[in-house]
Amino acid sequence: MTTPDADEGASTTDRREDARSGNTFVGDVWVNFKRWNRKAVRNPFVLVVSLVQPIIFLVLFTEVFGNVAGGAVNRGIPGINYETYLVPAIAIQVALAAAITSGIGLVNDIENGMFEKVLVTPMNRTAVFVGKTAAEVFRITVQIGIILGLGVLLGAEIATGLVGVVGIIAIGVLFSLWFVAFSNALAILTRDQESTIIGANLLQFPLLFLSSAFLPLAALPEWIQTFARFNPVTYGVDATRSLMIDQDVMTVVEVTWFDGAMNGVVPGVVVLAGLDLALGGIAVYLLSRASSSDVQ
Repeated sequence: MTTPDADEGASTTDRREDARSGNTFVGDVWVNFKRWNRKAVRNPFVLVVSLVQPIIFLVLFTEVFGNVAGGAVNRGIPGINYETYLVPAIAIQVALAAAITSGIGLVNDIENGMFEKVLVTPMNRTAVFVGKTAAEVFRITVQIGIILGLGVLLGAEIATGLVGVVGIIAIGVLFSLWFVAFSNALAILTRDQESTIIGANLLQFPLLFLSSAFLPLAALPEWIQTFARFNPVTYGVDATRSLMIDQDVMTVVEVTWFDGAMNGVVPGVVVLAGLDLALGGIAVYLLSRASSSDVQ
């Protein structure tokens, strides 16, 4: 014999199962993609800040340090100006800065209670993370496109043309995914906006400056060269720079399996893809674990 409470509980469970069965993974991704894009539009300050800082770097470095750094660049890669050398690094910096805001947005959701509301919906937990990431990828794509356009206006040359532009944006997005996963994992672990911002920003500048972003590694101290071999920024910058100037400039991995620029592009893509899979898996695991504990 069943009690009214038992019947009510069973009915609630049935309604949740019916609601879940009406959802699709793609539909859940689309819902979250739209939500995070709307949230970004409603808070343009974050978008502007993540783009303005790299633009300042691009203008200041080319105008203030261009003559000094240009000599070191020409000794390593003859025939290119510093603007052309720098633009791929700024494209990667844009991806890095935009990825930091991903975790901040998640912490904001946690703090205002929206995270828990999403968890009690019948949406697929992985789709929640994928939709959020897709919105950030869209934003990063637009921002890297702006940087490439500004770089051309300042005198940079993209030797591979439109194909190179698409390739640079794709590598920038691929690079951003590991840090998007990292910042979201940090947000879930700390559940505190200030801690997430400090933790993510603490890594940003060491990663940029202890790499081949602003100068060839040969012009830097040996300890920086050693660190750069394990730095994801080096792989992202060298891969995009190889496309930018249409020649292999990968300094930490020697590959001769392909022709020209692809010897620099392929190793960078492989390393970044592996890093994305590893950190993406960790972020999804933490999100799933957080979902279970928060719903209970």
